Amino acid sequence: MFLFCIVLLAPWGTLALLFPRDSTTRNSKSLDGVWNFKLSPKLDQDAGFRDSWFEAPLDSMDDVIAMPVPASYNDITINSTIRDYLGWAWYDRDFYVSHNWKEERVMLRFGSVHYSAIVYVNGQPVVSHSGGHLPFEADVSDVVSFSEKNRITVAVNNTLTRYTVPQGEYRWQAESPKYPAGYSTLDIAFDFFNYAGIHRPVILYTTPKAIHIKDVTTSTKVAEDLSATFYFDVNYFISKKDKEDIQCVVQLLDGPSKIDESFSCVDNRTIASPKLWWPYLMSETPGYMYQLKITIISLKYGIDEYELPVGLREVTWGSSSFMINHKPFYFRGFGRHEDSNIRGKGLDLPLFARDYNLIKWIGANSYRTSHYPYADELMDFADKNGIVIIDEAPAVALDHFEKPLLDHHLNVMTELVNRDKNHPSVVMWSVGNEPRSYKNSSGEYFKAVAAHTRALDPTRAVTLVCNANFAQDHASQHFDVIAINRYFGWYSDPGHIELIHRQMLADLRNWHKARGKPVMVTEYGADTVAGIHMEPSMVFTEEYQVELMRENFKAFDDARAEGWFIGEHIWNFADFMTKQEPRRVAGNKKGIFTRERQPKMSAHVLRRRYWHLAEEIDGFNTNDKKSNLIL
Repeated sequence: MFLFCIVLLAPWGTLALLFPRDSTTRNSKSLDGVWNFKLSPKLDQDAGFRDSWFEAPLDSMDDVIAMPVPASYNDITINSTIRDYLGWAWYDRDFYVSHNWKEERVMLRFGSVHYSAIVYVNGQPVVSHSGGHLPFEADVSDVVSFSEKNRITVAVNNTLTRYTVPQGEYRWQAESPKYPAGYSTLDIAFDFFNYAGIHRPVILYTTPKAIHIKDVTTSTKVAEDLSATFYFDVNYFISKKDKEDIQCVVQLLDGPSKIDESFSCVDNRTIASPKLWWPYLMSETPGYMYQLKITIISLKYGIDEYELPVGLREVTWGSSSFMINHKPFYFRGFGRHEDSNIRGKGLDLPLFARDYNLIKWIGANSYRTSHYPYADELMDFADKNGIVIIDEAPAVALDHFEKPLLDHHLNVMTELVNRDKNHPSVVMWSVGNEPRSYKNSSGEYFKAVAAHTRALDPTRAVTLVCNANFAQDHASQHFDVIAINRYFGWYSDPGHIELIHRQMLADLRNWHKARGKPVMVTEYGADTVAGIHMEPSMVFTEEYQVELMRENFKAFDDARAEGWFIGEHIWNFADFMTKQEPRRVAGNKKGIFTRERQPKMSAHVLRRRYWHLAEEIDGFNTNDKKSNLIL
């Protein structure tokens, strides 16, 4: 079938490395807005390709509606067919390119399209990509018109297969009294809605054509005296390999002040008294960012300039510790989702600004990008606010560990590391969440993924979030930090609060003894419907969520006292949408905030704990906060 083959089509185009930033030599134009949108007939997925929908405007056809970009398309209408659609959906819009860009290299960048995409400009295919949540781009200099209207068309497919990350299985039902002809569903093992569409900004941007900066890689070593050696490597393109004609000027700027300067594309500079990047509540100035201004100059080919925000910090770890700038770091925070009403997984800047206000209000210092990479804009938010990130690949609930899947998984890690390697907020890579690591085949599979990720970036820890029993797991030994999800009192022994402390502490000790590495809990919690109260507590009430949390806190404190437990992330920051099933009441309700970002009782309890930990572990003075902390 064409549907199946095209989803597995090898991508073409350019790896998106540097986020578009305007400068004296670069300009950008947003293509966000209201696009045209049309679904392929469910039983004729080839229609758009066979009939060349990309060669004419979609609005010349029937059944075309307006669709905002960026956004998931699922919840925009009141049509359940669109909400639950599987297969090829088509977008298009018109745009102009200024004649001033005619001598420039014109790039087209997508922040994320879920899951597979084929992009056409003026009827010509320019790029394809498989894998939601990560950017891709193409050089469209020779395809766009600088004197006439242009049209961009995007075919999007949310079908998941045995070899996608994450996996899914398309099931067709035979015609019967139960099912009509052609009935199909997509089976997924992960517990969040399979939102689809153009989820992040679409940007046209320019660079000089004959010479341009392609990529920058930075890292920092921090000495015991807190001086810092800053490393950088600038990768550039020049029309002809005439390196004698290239001059790099790299400046480290603190606002208008120049801190250091180098005239090499690859160098390291030692800063005696730097303003280090510290996590929130570990410093009076958390998230301190410099600007790295990079200029490459050629007498023959011209000049290009790019500015990259950078933070100076170093991450180290051992058999029982995790350190940032030589100070012990204890993770306190959440698993999260990019999820909101109406927009689904579409970039929602007001919502995420609200989220970061809530994260700081509650005293958290970190979160995991469960279960996929988040938007570039959110990573910038984290850098500037001093919020530490465990950056996770979309490999959730992997079940089959075969070579085609491994190849795709390694490519996803390459794209993820290349995108996020310069963010100081990112301290750890998570290669996946809750794989079936009790299967023997998972061992060699994740050994390869771990080795590949370390080769890409040896400066950060690498982890895999597991939910298997420690004695049956075949994968975690290949990683630097043991990260586990445990739901004592919920999925096991539901309602039995009295067992949680005993079971959690015993399990944590088993993991540390078996692996000899630092351990953290990346998920624990209970579904809680806001407004339901009972005494004595029962499952799904706000009281039960609070009691479950407090019993886990006791276990965490006991494990922390033994010197090898490095963090606690509750599941979840906010309620989120899932597929429809009897155990979910309009989504997963484990959030400490509602989907509308209002606090449950548990948010106030967690706030008191996190501020107390900030005072106890980080030495942060919370006296001005205590009057607002609810017991």
